[in-house]
Amino acid sequence: MPLDTFRPEAGQLPTREAIPLKYTWDVSAICRDWDEWTAQYRELEAGIEAFSKFQGTLGRDPASLLAAFRAMDDMGALSYRVWYYASLQYDEDQRNNAINARRQQVQILFARQQQASAWFNPELLAVPFDTIQRWLAADADLGLYRFAIESLFHEQEHVLDEQGERLLSFAGRFNSVPYDSYAALTTADMKFPSIALASGERMTLTYGQYRALLETNRNQEDRATAYRAFHQVYADSQNTYASLYNGVLQRDWFHARARGYASTLDAALHGNNIPVSVVENLISATKSSVAPLRRYHRLRRRVLGLDTYRLFDVFVPLVEHDVRYAYDDVGALIVDSVAPLGAEYQQHVREAFAGRWIDVFENAGKRSGAYSAPVYGSHPYMLLNYNETLDAVFTLAHEMGHSMHTLLSHQAQPFVYAGYTIFVAEVPSTLNEALFLDLMLQRARGREERAVLLQHAVDSIASTFYTQVMFADFELQAHRLVEQDQPVTAEALNQIYAGLLHEYYGDVIDEETVSRVTWARIPHFFSTPYYVYQYATCFASTARLMQDLRAGDAGRAQAGVERYLSLLRAGGSDYPMNLLARAGVDLSRPETVDAVAVELDMLVGRLEAEL
Repeated sequence: MPLDTFRPEAGQLPTREAIPLKYTWDVSAICRDWDEWTAQYRELEAGIEAFSKFQGTLGRDPASLLAAFRAMDDMGALSYRVWYYASLQYDEDQRNNAINARRQQVQILFARQQQASAWFNPELLAVPFDTIQRWLAADADLGLYRFAIESLFHEQEHVLDEQGERLLSFAGRFNSVPYDSYAALTTADMKFPSIALASGERMTLTYGQYRALLETNRNQEDRATAYRAFHQVYADSQNTYASLYNGVLQRDWFHARARGYASTLDAALHGNNIPVSVVENLISATKSSVAPLRRYHRLRRRVLGLDTYRLFDVFVPLVEHDVRYAYDDVGALIVDSVAPLGAEYQQHVREAFAGRWIDVFENAGKRSGAYSAPVYGSHPYMLLNYNETLDAVFTLAHEMGHSMHTLLSHQAQPFVYAGYTIFVAEVPSTLNEALFLDLMLQRARGREERAVLLQHAVDSIASTFYTQVMFADFELQAHRLVEQDQPVTAEALNQIYAGLLHEYYGDVIDEETVSRVTWARIPHFFSTPYYVYQYATCFASTARLMQDLRAGDAGRAQAGVERYLSLLRAGGSDYPMNLLARAGVDLSRPETVDAVAVELDMLVGRLEAEL
């Protein structure tokens, strides 16, 4: 470990000034200083004002359409720099009102930009598509925008006439009401329960405290008390939660029917051109592959020595192994772990560590959590709150995967395709985690460390894949209630959720009555319907890709690497299913989903051997 290493003391929150510069990001790659930022802000402002000159020209000729697209791209590229220079510095210390004011200034400018370009899509859609196709074939420069244009026309069949769109825009004011009400009920108006632990200590079960207790308290009775008290709060208001969720379901069905979709699922998937069969196949194939999940929980029950085993027992560690991972040691490990992806990819990861792309440690006022910021025209930036735990190490590997995806996409693609959808976004992050796990298992110093690593990997599959598929299953069944004119009551929703718990876990987990109302505490159901399945499809895609990368046949492995890197470089240049297909992943086939079960079974077998 370097002599000048920095390791914050546990329980202490340093000031930003106390953290050595090498552990902070250097935003000068975005703008040299606030003067340059001001100049770029004014340039963006002028571009927004000037954009109106293109209105009424899109159908004139290919050159006019190309000029408008290029002007829009110029605004977009400038937007990244102007936004992130202020936003990243605000996240360093969110108490800084001066920087927050500049950040809000950019948000106001973005609203003006949206208004200034609102005419663009309707005007383009008014140009006959066969005219556009002739222009694309004849003009190579305009041909660059083929996918952007064709994907917009893909939506056209579900765009209403002017009066219909105007009516739907009025309805938009109500779209967020169910979730806003849910958020108020679960935050501002939430009465967190207080419980007495076996030690005599009293604890208030906030969300964070509740989760921490289930993950660390080895007294089953304490876990049971916490679980029952926490879920009883939801059970006591289950009719209200059911009414709010009915509002979500009815809203989604209203919009689907208004736009001529066959179902709410079809409406949710159409934009990315994803067949409904992908989600249906994901659910059915996962239900057919629950044996390794049940095997893991049987192992947990045996190792923990529990007579009864319930959902509040699934998070507690099987092995006590308190190892701290110093940040300065971890960078070299992550660089080594991505060696299978080639020397160039490794060099990019080294640059991220050496070039101050990462803001590492928590400090007073800093934003919580972790993210990778895709700063077009510069390089990605990563925010961490690194605390030397195993979870923090895997978070770093995860965010590095996002950052390398961004870097390769930005290097290879023009601005219009530099971004990518959530449907592929979690593939490189979870694949980086898988590569890191492989390396850590190879270098583990003993049985306990191997067991901890294996449990981390197994729990990741259980929560990111199986649980998210179960959530997607619940959403689909709940939406079909309204599509089939069935009543939506708390009891109807409880029955769906209880049935799913039995289908996924069987008799491995003992029944707990209050678990039936768990659906009420899942914010995604109320905020972003039909979103969670994408976590699972990304995980399945990673499992399929890793089969090639781990292949004993060097030729197969190298071909897999080349296809994978091509996926990263492709950005958003095609529909996500097409991009994944070219990388060797077909999510319409059950075998792709089965790859997760194969991976899980292998990991559980290794964990059994270690225990």
